[in-house]
Amino acid sequence: MLAAKKADKRPIALLVPLTGPHSALGLSMQRAAMLAENTPSRLMVFDTGGTPVGAQAAALAAMKARCAMVLGPLLAAEAGPVVQAVAGRAPVICFSNDPAVRSTGAFVMGITATQVTGAVLRYARTRGIRRVAVIGDGNPWATAAATAAEALQGELNMAVQRIEVLPGGVVPGAGDAPDAVMIPGGGETMMAAARNLKGSGIQLLGTVQALDHRPASLELLDGAWLASPDPVAFGAFASAYEGRMGGAPGAIAALAYDAVTICRQLREKSTLDRAGLLAEPAYPAATGPLRFREDGSVARDMAIVVAGPDGYEKVAMSRGA
Repeated sequence: MLAAKKADKRPIALLVPLTGPHSALGLSMQRAAMLAENTPSRLMVFDTGGTPVGAQAAALAAMKARCAMVLGPLLAAEAGPVVQAVAGRAPVICFSNDPAVRSTGAFVMGITATQVTGAVLRYARTRGIRRVAVIGDGNPWATAAATAAEALQGELNMAVQRIEVLPGGVVPGAGDAPDAVMIPGGGETMMAAARNLKGSGIQLLGTVQALDHRPASLELLDGAWLASPDPVAFGAFASAYEGRMGGAPGAIAALAYDAVTICRQLREKSTLDRAGLLAEPAYPAATGPLRFREDGSVARDMAIVVAGPDGYEKVAMSRGA
């Protein structure tokens, strides 16, 4: 009989900004990670200070501690220096949502505009939507969402038109009225656009950025279809976080929790390396089931939720392409 593999005892490194302008976010990520692994010898936290120089120093310290996996950094600008410092000695899983980070050699674990846009448009197509206007406000997320939507036109047999929102959230005319209008971002400008479209008969589409639980916002978004992390899985994580740490975590904190949970799974199999990370067909996660690809991208299943007076109801799951 073959002996069972022993669990890998090497530590993993979490690189987050515990000082600097993003320290509050970094602290929430650290706390979320500690929900998944609270043994100091297995989870080592390094402060990046929120700068490329600080991130590189943190990565060097992690390599000196012989960490098997590097989780972080948070910001896209920090990824290159971290990968450089690691020099292929461990996989780097960056929490940025910028797909360009893949060019550094890091995995991109952040929820991207492409993931949520693809999810909501694929669902919309199954419901008969053929013509979509994507509202932009100059925000990088909205621009990325519009680009992703345009790239899907052929695959989905869907016509996509970009429309820049006017001051006050006014949506200009688009010739033939679209079947749906997609609002990639959130904020007051996007809420104003939703207000102006109310009662028009045009279906509202949105992404995770537009999730807003305020009663007035739910009233405006009533009936809208949005792509987001599975509210059931995320809700379980959020409840555990609130009960243990206090406060409400965001999606970025959930990413840290998911990354550490994945490392725990690999540790038990003694496959805490790049090959082991890629070998798993799927990982359950608070931010939606996901899988890693050779090119550094992450495929993530997203929930489709419908906004209503009492919140958001999940109506479907969209498998990450």
